[in-house]
Amino acid sequence: MRRDEFTEMRAFLEVARERSFTRAAGKLGVTRSALSHTIRALEERLGVRLLARTTRDVAPTAAGDRLVESIEPHFESIAAEISAISALRDKPSGHVRIVCPDDAIQLVFRPRLPAFLRDYPEINVELIVDNGLTNIVERQFDAGVRLGEAIARDMVAVRIGPDVTYAVVGSPDYFARCSVPRNPHDLTDHNCVNLRLPTSGTLYAWEFEKNAREFSVRVDGQLTLDSIRPAIDAALDSVGLAYAPRDLIRSYVEGGRLQEVLQDWCPTFQGYHLYYTSRRQLSPAFGAFVGAFRYRSR
Repeated sequence: MRRDEFTEMRAFLEVARERSFTRAAGKLGVTRSALSHTIRALEERLGVRLLARTTRDVAPTAAGDRLVESIEPHFESIAAEISAISALRDKPSGHVRIVCPDDAIQLVFRPRLPAFLRDYPEINVELIVDNGLTNIVERQFDAGVRLGEAIARDMVAVRIGPDVTYAVVGSPDYFARCSVPRNPHDLTDHNCVNLRLPTSGTLYAWEFEKNAREFSVRVDGQLTLDSIRPAIDAALDSVGLAYAPRDLIRSYVEGGRLQEVLQDWCPTFQGYHLYYTSRRQLSPAFGAFVGAFRYRSR
């Protein structure tokens, strides 16, 4: 069907439904005279009269009724398909691929991910744990997750979590064997669980601050890991002291399984941010993901 034929059929169907050129023209967004001209052109092309016109009413002829019965289901089907496509726009679908550090899984995604997956059943989310400084463009990720201080300036950054305060913790059994450190420099005498940085290959120096002075302490210990969650487990097993986000160890402290030390020295960092290149065209699925996980302080 040519475009002009489709327009003529739609115009005829609207007039037949409304029984009025004026009302049909209003629904179609055209003038009454233009609509009348379209119907005349259709009747001339078919060689049959479709509408019986009087001064008060417009009604389909027998041929017009037959044409209505023939084409109306097809136009209703087209309308239904358009509505379905609009629903897909309102409910995005697709694949979202994010790279993030292991603690971000617990701190940011685990509390809110189940609701997001229920709200968007057509979106698949892939979370890849990598504690290094991942190049999201080279590895074809939609976005990465880092603390605010670690994001490059040429990236778009969307905050997805509150500020993160770190803590030094050990088990009661560990402190039964070893003295409690009074200041960060005392940690050099303790068995600390080290964290190996994947990108540089070096050991992470534990960061502290007090009275606006920031400094780092390079700790030593028998065990070195490459992620935070196992370091907390090692502290629970009395292997040594661990350095981890306070929100991850709070339940263990409150339950008496871990003891926090050096509270006055432990720093607070900008919360986790989702970052992606400014040149990236946001897909509907990724746009929905960003909107759902954007941090809104209470």
